[in-house]
Amino acid sequence: MVHPAKGVPMIDKFKDAFKDEASELLSTLEDQLLELEKNPHNQETISAIFRAMHTIKGSAAMFGFDTISHFTHQVENAFDKLRNGLIPVSKHLIDITLRARDVISTLLAEPDADMEQEMSLLAKEFNELGSETSEAAPKAETEKSEPQQTKRESEGMITYRIHFAPKPELFKNGTNPFRLIDELYELGPLSVIALKSAIPPLSKLDIESCYVAWDMTLTTDKGIDAIKDVFIFVEDLAQIAITSTEQVDEIKRLGEILVDRGIASPEVIDHIEQDKRKIGELLVEKNIAKPEEIQSALLEQEHLKQLKDRQEVSSATIRVPSERLDVLVDLVGELVTLQARLARTAVSLQDGGLTVISEQFERLVSQLRDTTMGIRMLPIGTTFNRFRRLVRDLSSELGKEIDLITDGEETELDKTVIEKLTDPLVHIIRNSVDHGIEKPEERELKGKPRRGTISLSALHSGAYVLIRVSDDGAGMNRERIYAKAVEKGLLSETIPLGSLSDQDIFQLVFAPGFSTATNVTSVSGRGVGMDVVKRQIDSLGGSVLVESSPGKGTNITLKIPLTLAIIDGLLVRVANELYVIPLSVVDGCVEIQRDALQLQQKSRSILTYRQRVLPYVALRDLFKVPGEQPVIEQIVVVNAMDAPIGFVVDQVIGDYQTVIKPLGLLFKKNDGISGATILGDGTVALIVDVNHLASLAQQQEAKQIQAM
Repeated sequence: MVHPAKGVPMIDKFKDAFKDEASELLSTLEDQLLELEKNPHNQETISAIFRAMHTIKGSAAMFGFDTISHFTHQVENAFDKLRNGLIPVSKHLIDITLRARDVISTLLAEPDADMEQEMSLLAKEFNELGSETSEAAPKAETEKSEPQQTKRESEGMITYRIHFAPKPELFKNGTNPFRLIDELYELGPLSVIALKSAIPPLSKLDIESCYVAWDMTLTTDKGIDAIKDVFIFVEDLAQIAITSTEQVDEIKRLGEILVDRGIASPEVIDHIEQDKRKIGELLVEKNIAKPEEIQSALLEQEHLKQLKDRQEVSSATIRVPSERLDVLVDLVGELVTLQARLARTAVSLQDGGLTVISEQFERLVSQLRDTTMGIRMLPIGTTFNRFRRLVRDLSSELGKEIDLITDGEETELDKTVIEKLTDPLVHIIRNSVDHGIEKPEERELKGKPRRGTISLSALHSGAYVLIRVSDDGAGMNRERIYAKAVEKGLLSETIPLGSLSDQDIFQLVFAPGFSTATNVTSVSGRGVGMDVVKRQIDSLGGSVLVESSPGKGTNITLKIPLTLAIIDGLLVRVANELYVIPLSVVDGCVEIQRDALQLQQKSRSILTYRQRVLPYVALRDLFKVPGEQPVIEQIVVVNAMDAPIGFVVDQVIGDYQTVIKPLGLLFKKNDGISGATILGDGTVALIVDVNHLASLAQQQEAKQIQAM
């Protein structure tokens, strides 16, 4: 089947939807497995893992991913034994299930990947779990499992009535209803009746539409959740009603349904309700309704209950491809640029009516911008959860005992920023596990708990988010870092250690190739990790702050802007060149005479600002802009690298909504420029990288001091 507009097979579209759903299930599965390891007797978690595996298995089979389906069946069997009390929760079970989860994830991304050997090995290990327990199960575990098994036997078998009425478009997403019925057969004895009354005459038959519904009776001890899991991927494509035979009698509401369907009038229902017998029997006896109409109404009754519950949950959210959001943000950016042009035109024409329209348009565009950027904001907790597995695996590999504590998972960031944060956080956490946290025996000798702690937190701070990674390990060794920096040629031996601040020393670990590890391991030692952190955070327009105390631990704080798409900026001019400084870092502006500025420069580039010393640098000098300085210049005071610094400009024009446009490949290496924006008249203004410029200014000043 082909999409009528794009010529793309529709089945491929729904396969992609399945992959997205399965990937979300696998992500949640990893968290559930780690939670189960902490609380091995949590039956809700065990059931949730089983349902996730059952859903992936059934849906994979439905869309032709047979390899995934067959392999997932092995994992599902193991957790069926677990929830029945036949095997215990163990570290080995968690380990192999995490490996199985990785295999499924790989097969989803690359269906042709050669995972046969790993799957065979894991299938063997899952099968051995049951045999080990049956042959030599610990007595304590056996005693635990017996009451649960007895309980299940005492519950007995329950008979459920299932009404499955697909919508006509069911076939168009590749669903085969017979596969669903086959899954129900696996749950227990099943009787199936096909309802064919909706099939139209051959002349009106659409071969791509489904006209058949099914009434089924299932006797099982698996529970209603197992039945619901069979239909989880077709909930929105069919009417599904599942009821136990003990729960079909609700007289008044049944009458209301029959009235709504036009089968009986309210007066007839009111009259019949005075009889003590069942309303369905009386309506059939009086030839007011047919037996199948009564049955159908009863099934609809339960379906409406389930449908309402499901809608209350699902109506709060909607799934939208990220590409569409990117297009929407681009369009809003064009609107922002157009609004700036309209405002400029209104001012130049001095037209009062046009000015009013421009102001109203600006207000609407501002609201649209904020709403659109809000849609792109995602909680950072999804990224935090990925690191639980990382810490678990690395600590096990290095023989350490480490807990990961997270806080502020609800803190929101632009999705593009979150995507670029994963690699830096991986390197920081790996460093904390390898270099920060000591071995358990070493921690005990220092009077610390055997288990180390890594904390990962996030909080909003103005237009930024502060992400902090802390550990209670050994801390950073100033002397060792200094010696390594001298050895690598990053520092001159003439600069004594005592003249360097903690920040000067700690920032050295971000230099390319820097590492204090004596041996290269699979975890660290090559000197590339922290370099990646620095480059990636700089590319985001953020900064990195390191704090460390010997023997107590290390804190690394990443200061990240909320969004990279549209920002509020301060438009400034130097000669004929225009620049934008992010408004979120601007602290204030100072006007100063050129003569006074030159007097200041005779000593050092500093002045007094709000009763504190303020270093400053001229953008004209940094960017080598030709032209004569004006008599009166202005200094824009910004917070860069957690310290104030001033940038001297010719004129401060005012605030400006800035749509960030990336620079081309030819301009990627321009120091101090992070992007560009198009003004209302079509002029291009460059966006200043405040942190990078502050760093360049410090380097230039250091060279001048050394030259003296």
